[in-house]
Amino acid sequence: MARKHPARQRRTGQPAICALELTPPRMTPPTHILVGTIGRVFWMRVDGRGTFQNSLQAKKALHRVVSQGMRNLVVDLERCPMMDSTFLGMLTGAALNLRESGGGSLSVVNANQRNVQLLTSLGLDHILELDRDGKLWEAERKQVCDALLHCGETTAECKEVQTQHVLSAHQALADVSDANESRFHDVIEFLEKELEAGTSAVPA
Repeated sequence: MARKHPARQRRTGQPAICALELTPPRMTPPTHILVGTIGRVFWMRVDGRGTFQNSLQAKKALHRVVSQGMRNLVVDLERCPMMDSTFLGMLTGAALNLRESGGGSLSVVNANQRNVQLLTSLGLDHILELDRDGKLWEAERKQVCDALLHCGETTAECKEVQTQHVLSAHQALADVSDANESRFHDVIEFLEKELEAGTSAVPA
């Protein structure tokens, strides 16, 4: 008769099944809106993504300085990897507001290739002053780091105000061209219905 091998004793303190080590999801770093006045220029740097979540804060800051008589606005996208349609529409509305308030310029500087493509594909390079070669406001660029502080405008608003802001941004984009009107028609229609219904849902 074959001799049976004694059962091996299980080591204590060692789990029978090894747990998989799951890599935590990559978190999107928060966006900061930094602002400052450099001589005759109001400089805004978007430190992170430009989205519907921070576009109202940026809009308030731009409108405030225009109402105070500032006519040279710069939006610095050096640290902004991308913008959504609400942020793009906010920039469009700010440029048009500046034009209606007596003239001036809203310059976009340090935009990466993706943001340049977004701006030009929507025709915003005809409304904004898009700096492609880094020659605009050369003297002011050297003073930016020392001049910028966190934007003091608040972002917390009720959902109805936020929805109206998103709607206005997309309407500004739609007014630029027939192509934009067709592109954003469904979004505008959805937001208008949400405001009428009073539910004020904001699409991501």
